[in-house]
Amino acid sequence: MNNSEVILNNEDVVKMLDSLLREPAPFWNEFYTDREKKIPFFLNLPDENLVNYFEKGLLKPGKVLELGSGPGRNALYLARQGCEVDAVDLSQEAIQWGKERALENKLNVHFINNDIFNMEVKEGSYDLVYDSGCFHHIAPHRRMSYIDLLHKAIKPNGFFSLICFVAGGRLGGSEISDWEVYRLRSLNGGLGYTEERLKTIFKDFQLVEMRKMEVLDEESSLFGYPDLWTVLFKKVSL
Repeated sequence: MNNSEVILNNEDVVKMLDSLLREPAPFWNEFYTDREKKIPFFLNLPDENLVNYFEKGLLKPGKVLELGSGPGRNALYLARQGCEVDAVDLSQEAIQWGKERALENKLNVHFINNDIFNMEVKEGSYDLVYDSGCFHHIAPHRRMSYIDLLHKAIKPNGFFSLICFVAGGRLGGSEISDWEVYRLRSLNGGLGYTEERLKTIFKDFQLVEMRKMEVLDEESSLFGYPDLWTVLFKKVSL
């Protein structure tokens, strides 16, 4: 009998489900190894909605935690706006690429190679938590941990912003149920969400803006692709 595979508490259940569903660090390291791949978000362009939030004054410079930062395209933009940025990613390859970009652009970003659920986060330490493409790769049983992380990390009246797959979208967005994830032992490339489902999952936060990402042409200096939700929530203090 393998003593490491004994279930004694809820955390053991979570770890067992993780082993069945979550894509490990080696997968993402391999994904980021070839930097010349024609992957839209490999380009060093910030999300159009993020730029829009700053231009409209919805967001201001502050302390930011980016979840699933990849090679840092949004982290670099945030640093340019005067933000203090902690950028976290599971992939060591992505983090190394982000560090190189920051050095080339003479920007200060604190890149962290870690699982977002293993991080030590101080209570109420961030003005903004930003997630561009991480949440839709998180299995249903980890959503509660994700929301707990948001509540702990974000200051009262701070913000949470999310980019995720539209259900049934062209870039991804599996329409399977949460239960089906476990029957299939797969997220089918990433879960898709409807407007109502996102409002339900993040019901503890005040919705500021929700829309589909603006689709931009290849000549744009911003990232904008079809069938992605852009969402801005506020943590309202009671």
